[in-house]
Amino acid sequence: MSLLKTTLSAIAPADQALTGEVSARLSTVMEGDDTTLGQTRQLLLRYLAIAGERHPQPPEKCTVICCADHGVAAEGVSAYPPETTVQMTRNYLISRGAAANAFAQYADSELVVVDMGIAADTSDVPDLVDARIAAGTQNMAKGPAMTRQQAIQSIEQGIAIAEKLIADGIDCLLPGEMGIANTTASAAITAVFCHQTAEAVTGRGTNISNDRLQKKIGIVRKALAVNQPDAQDGLDVLAKVGGFELGAITGLILAAAAHHKAVILDGANTGAAALIAQALAPACTDYLLASHLGSEKSHAFTLKQLGLTPVMQLDLRLGEACGSSLLTTMLEMALSAWDVLDHLPQDPIETPFHHEYMPRMIPKVTDKTFDFYLHTMQELDHESMELCQQRLDNLAKPIYSLGYLEQIAVETAGIIGDELPECGMDRAILCFTGRITNPLQDQLTAAFTGQAGAEVTMAHLKEDLPPTAAFDFGREHAEYLSISYPLLGLAMTELDENVPLGTAASELRAALLNPDGSLRYPADSFLQEAPEAYQPLIGAFIGAIIAAAHNSSFILLDDEATEIIARYTELLCPDVRPYILHLQPALLTMGITCPGGLIASLGMGLVEAALHVLNDMRTFAETRVAVASDGPGAGRQLQ
Repeated sequence: MSLLKTTLSAIAPADQALTGEVSARLSTVMEGDDTTLGQTRQLLLRYLAIAGERHPQPPEKCTVICCADHGVAAEGVSAYPPETTVQMTRNYLISRGAAANAFAQYADSELVVVDMGIAADTSDVPDLVDARIAAGTQNMAKGPAMTRQQAIQSIEQGIAIAEKLIADGIDCLLPGEMGIANTTASAAITAVFCHQTAEAVTGRGTNISNDRLQKKIGIVRKALAVNQPDAQDGLDVLAKVGGFELGAITGLILAAAAHHKAVILDGANTGAAALIAQALAPACTDYLLASHLGSEKSHAFTLKQLGLTPVMQLDLRLGEACGSSLLTTMLEMALSAWDVLDHLPQDPIETPFHHEYMPRMIPKVTDKTFDFYLHTMQELDHESMELCQQRLDNLAKPIYSLGYLEQIAVETAGIIGDELPECGMDRAILCFTGRITNPLQDQLTAAFTGQAGAEVTMAHLKEDLPPTAAFDFGREHAEYLSISYPLLGLAMTELDENVPLGTAASELRAALLNPDGSLRYPADSFLQEAPEAYQPLIGAFIGAIIAAAHNSSFILLDDEATEIIARYTELLCPDVRPYILHLQPALLTMGITCPGGLIASLGMGLVEAALHVLNDMRTFAETRVAVASDGPGAGRQLQ
């Protein structure tokens, strides 16, 4: 029996029995609330079903970048020349300055690079895994991209690579790919399996111009018409409109499923490979985790067909395991939280929080105090931002392909006044709370912030004191923390430890927002319209935002309650806006309603990843990779 047939015969659905047990336990410990943790809960349950263990160790990860050329690149569908494939392969293993290197470093993942069919001599590239099928595929606009036997061979090469990694102890694969014109292939694959037109699934890939996009759409349409791939036959689709690297990723997925190991998908290209794997073995989708919704038009169709829900929307358009690397830290937080929850109430973990208590004396807070902060807010360092953006534009990747991570990097540079801020910035979370906190909340906060490496200060508010006193309390402690911590999460817990988690958010939403989510009141009167019990909390939060921004800390918001207060604060004091990072639902689509710093902790991972991009990647000039000849990168990227 061939390797492919043997692998397919070994694939069975993931065991859902453990999922049921864990789900029941979570419902018990969360007191019947199955929604507070949002998609974190589903991520956890899905991974535990894959691992088949109640408490697996944190995953041992390997990023596998599969490289191959595409004959259809001759049609001019990319902003970069075909030789970019081999240049980037050398970058991965010689210059070590690609996004794949930066994100593998961020995720603490091994990095394996595979030659599946590069149309160039790669004998000078150290540590490159040789699994080449041919020197690139044929031009699918004129006929099949490869033979059926080559399609099988590419999948079996992926299976063999995965089996070796799994034998070496890897239990989580992060596939990525490099191959000029591969989004043309993935668009065609998606069109077949998702029954969509070329126009619906063809995106800008390497950020091509409008004219080239129209040409690319025409090439996808032509490839589908010339080849007539059969959606009922995964091998036929791969052979006619696929690529060798996509075949290899298909093999990685099938092998992982056969061995009950996880695969975290990245963008459109890994999704297209997963569609082929699904056609060959439908049960393999049980072993897939979705990371983000990319900017390629095909990606949303792909994820829907696979039955997967992404948890990030970062406008990424780069297939080097960027989004999947980000998800690994979120998965590790979910596993850490589960370890804590499953041992409650008998064995809670230590909560090493620093506690501050609001004094009973009422400080004198005048308009002058408020005006001082409003009128002495520092401007962002625009020179550092410009230099940071120039570096990002010239890193060896398609321009703007890292989406919101690039914006985060530039904003960080402007806030701290350094064009190249270092990784591992000191971080803290200031969490406003009532006199007593909910023990469950404390445990969740400790689990997430511990994984994020953030120091936590619990700032306890007192009842029956005016919002001005709370403002001064929040201002004082944010000012103190922002001196030492350039990355500051602002959070809150429920003021009443006995109410369900998420109560404050729902009550502030009802009181302060219109049904469409817009702000209901003017900035100067919203505080008086808020429920009286929340007015001190709001005052403290406003004070914290203004003081932290004044001292040039990058502020990460948390749950919806913090978002609402911050939006009003931005109206009240527009100068704080550049210092605030709105996380959910702007960037994270996890649906977490639990307060206490969980979302802010996840956001710290995004900032850290953005800093790895700045520090670990290298420029086109340093790596000798070709620059863009089309789209917004043309003329802006320098070699």
